[in-house]
Amino acid sequence: MRNDLFKRLISAVACVAILMQPVFLSSCKSKNKGSDKPADYGSYGSDIAREIASRFPDRRAYSAGEKETGKYIEEKIKELGYTPEVQSFNGSGGSSSNYIVRVEGTGFFCPREDGNFELEHRVAVIGTHYDASLLPEFIDEDEDEEEDEEYEDDEYDEDDEDDEDYDEDEDEEYDEDEESDEEKPDVKYVFDGISDNASGTACILTALMAFKEYKNVGYDVWFVFFGAGTDEFSGAEAFYQSLSREEKDSIDVMYNVDSLYAGDKVYASSGYKSIISTRRYEMRRKLYQAYDVCFSNTLYTNYGFDLYYNESGVKTDLDEDGVADIFKEMPKTVSDFSVFDGRMIPIVYFESYEYNFTSLNQMKETKNLSLQDFGGNIRRTPADCSYFLDSVLVEDDYDRNGDGEIDCTGDRLQIRINCVAFIIVESLLKGSDKGMTPAQYEAYRIESTRQSFQSEPSGN
Repeated sequence: MRNDLFKRLISAVACVAILMQPVFLSSCKSKNKGSDKPADYGSYGSDIAREIASRFPDRRAYSAGEKETGKYIEEKIKELGYTPEVQSFNGSGGSSSNYIVRVEGTGFFCPREDGNFELEHRVAVIGTHYDASLLPEFIDEDEDEEEDEEYEDDEYDEDDEDDEDYDEDEDEEYDEDEESDEEKPDVKYVFDGISDNASGTACILTALMAFKEYKNVGYDVWFVFFGAGTDEFSGAEAFYQSLSREEKDSIDVMYNVDSLYAGDKVYASSGYKSIISTRRYEMRRKLYQAYDVCFSNTLYTNYGFDLYYNESGVKTDLDEDGVADIFKEMPKTVSDFSVFDGRMIPIVYFESYEYNFTSLNQMKETKNLSLQDFGGNIRRTPADCSYFLDSVLVEDDYDRNGDGEIDCTGDRLQIRINCVAFIIVESLLKGSDKGMTPAQYEAYRIESTRQSFQSEPSGN
């Protein structure tokens, strides 16, 4: 009964919102600096992704390289004018840290049992892991032990660094014009996790930068950079466990970004708990809102960017209950979102992949013939290498709108980071299913007062 009442109230508010649209737009829409194009964030994010890959190629969970990456993220957060919270935790392989930025919103007026409304703060979590590592089968154990000893001795001191491999990778990325062929690595791959997950880390930093231009957002927004994601999502679990019961209950949605670069397409997916028939729409509503943001803006017109969803329709037992489920609008891969999905919190997961196959076993990140050395898989393989992926995936800048001027980058990494960041931040404006923003509530009150006045019988 309460839900039906709230739905009717929301419908009434929607009608008033149409009449008051200029008011709402001025209070919640972003201001793009010097451009009418959505997601026009330049190379901010792609530069960060490549810098992380170049400077910190070894970001294994709990390593010195991961710690240095965390410090780098902390400085980037401070440059944007925020004060990060550093949350240390212990995992199976040592200590790591999460870096958290909490931005308070206006809150939502939520209905109570007595018919009154109360201002409540609902939360949207935007998260990604910043560590990176190879799968065990690709790790040379002897080399791994040597690197660990070196880290213990040197503590990855940037001011006194003499690691030739490190210098060579950095020069390879940023000094290609000065480099001779003889100086290039004599191996095809030098793993640096540019896709998994420098790209996701850079995307969340881009979203944080973009969010500064948004005013009067209803949600409290928590941006979280998780440590030790490759260790069973230890950072995400530590973050969730640190929350109070009230904070956990306040989370409406978790947006997760992982590996945007190398896959053939960018997908958005819901979590595995969305296969519960009685909760399907509730658990996927935020996913549909993300699609709406993409399709209602000019991302394809300006950048050739599309947001896909897994529509394979393969029937398989996803939750191991003995009943075949339809594999649709969900990912094959698992990331930090699983910590929240497992607690029945709606999630929206962004990744690059290729789901256009007829069986789960065939699915992989890419069909690109130049990226098949590891069966079309890139994440946690040696192919997740910036100089290699850039050589295959970066194209020339081009004239997107046909006006004779170069107006669009051919850098897939830049386009995907910017567009996904834009979709996430704009999705926040869709609001909470549980209440109305202060602006919407005020419009509702005005409309209720007007209808009450008109319905009162006139005296004779």
